[in-house]
Amino acid sequence: MMTVGIVGVVISQLLGCSNTEPKKNFTGQPVRGGTLIFATEREPTCLDPHSQGDMPQVFIAQQFLDSLVSMDDQGNIHPWLAKGWDVSKDGLVYTFHLRDDVHFTDGTPFNANAVKANLDHMVNPKTQSGTAGSYIAQYVRTEIVDNNTAKVYLSKPYAAFLEVLAQGFLGMESPKALQRSLEENCQNPVGSGPFKVVRWDRQSQIVLERNPDYAWAPPTAKHQGAAYLDKIIWKIMPEASVRFGALQAGEVDVIDALPPESHAPARANPNITLLLKDRPGNPTKGDFNLTRPPFNDIRVREAFVRASNVEGALKSIYFGEYQRAGGPLSPVTPFYNAEFEHDKDYNPARANLLLDQAGWTARDQDGYRLKDGKRLTIDVPIQERMGNAERALWEQIQASTKKVGFAVELNPISTSAQTKCCGTGWDYDIRIGYWNTNTPDVLRIIFSSEFNNRPGQSYHTNGTGFRHTEFDQIINAALQTQDVEKRRDLYVQAQRIISKNYLQLTTIAQSSRLAIYKTAKGVRLEPSLTIPYFYDAWVEK
Repeated sequence: MMTVGIVGVVISQLLGCSNTEPKKNFTGQPVRGGTLIFATEREPTCLDPHSQGDMPQVFIAQQFLDSLVSMDDQGNIHPWLAKGWDVSKDGLVYTFHLRDDVHFTDGTPFNANAVKANLDHMVNPKTQSGTAGSYIAQYVRTEIVDNNTAKVYLSKPYAAFLEVLAQGFLGMESPKALQRSLEENCQNPVGSGPFKVVRWDRQSQIVLERNPDYAWAPPTAKHQGAAYLDKIIWKIMPEASVRFGALQAGEVDVIDALPPESHAPARANPNITLLLKDRPGNPTKGDFNLTRPPFNDIRVREAFVRASNVEGALKSIYFGEYQRAGGPLSPVTPFYNAEFEHDKDYNPARANLLLDQAGWTARDQDGYRLKDGKRLTIDVPIQERMGNAERALWEQIQASTKKVGFAVELNPISTSAQTKCCGTGWDYDIRIGYWNTNTPDVLRIIFSSEFNNRPGQSYHTNGTGFRHTEFDQIINAALQTQDVEKRRDLYVQAQRIISKNYLQLTTIAQSSRLAIYKTAKGVRLEPSLTIPYFYDAWVEK
């Protein structure tokens, strides 16, 4: 067994961007008490991050859940609820040595039973976990050695195990609370973190209050003990202009998802500070459905990529605030390689040539390509919650691809219909989405054939339906070793296969874009997923 206390898991120099916490965000002495009002664009569908697993869930979960381990800004893994761990030589058994002074806000003690209950909950098909369950698909069982020792068994070595355990999606919840129904736990989950959920007024706000007993913050925190704030009011404000207007007026303290057009006025406002940073993972993208025509033809896939003027759209719609993410990994993701950044550059001449080669040689009176009398139509479901800027981006992609003969249909669809057509089903040509995670193992989760339709998933994470034996072998081999250079080489090979098969149209890296009014201090981005973290924050009214 290898005893581990603090591990440099991935290698600090691979995280391509330092934190951009503005200095004036931390000026002054922390003040205890008060309420911070945070306004965000999207409401979580469930407050339990084990279920489903979209980003709004983990944003709020990070405030009331703690994790077994923590990650710092350099990608190194540190203790948290687990004060240490051992890893067997074959990589199949992780023995966690747990703190004995932690309890959940319902009074339930944190112990080995809690670890087992949480991991079992994540992989239980009834939990409908698309994220946490996918991350630990290798999980077999947890053996309770004693009250403060949990031995976790995996089906195969998983070099990314500690990395994913650091994420809020896999935060620890009260085992007593987990015994309730899925609906009850979605409404009012129970953690051991610095805040606790006290009320969720749907489509309006979520109220969090300080946990006065909190005494087990991660080593990455700026202080220890209870949070400074008495309360957080988590406002749901979908309209970007309304959010920014409320910030300018001092009606809210912090907003998320600052729209592109508001960056310049925010910088010009002396009362506002910006906190901007890209998130790791797979960039915002449209997955091509390879399970049916026309994208089962690689020539058509590359033609669509080459016909999409993403760079031009970003300049006009995003005011130069966002850079194109051309490869399958966001540049701040460990083992990202810039070699693939330009594999998707705009080239309409090549797009026309490829479509000719694929047999789409004729055109109808509207200029769209025809083959055997059928128009080259691309169905792109557009979720009702999509922001204005991203919607405009896809409208420009629609316009630029029309020039070479694609008939792109942007079809508005409800969230529930989206799940049916594109989550559990395959009724689309392009599925728009993203995947934020702190590990390059995201490539396995969204491209490996084992994730086309994994039992218990609330949606198939492999939205392309890609099946490639060599890729599966490479991506699984990357999890068999802790050797940094071997992992780097394998992940570069994996990125190369993905890029050369034109499986997605990538656009921009997901990012945290916070605008902070002068009343809020100490606002940070949690290191593992680059999301807002208010444990160290305070307000000066």
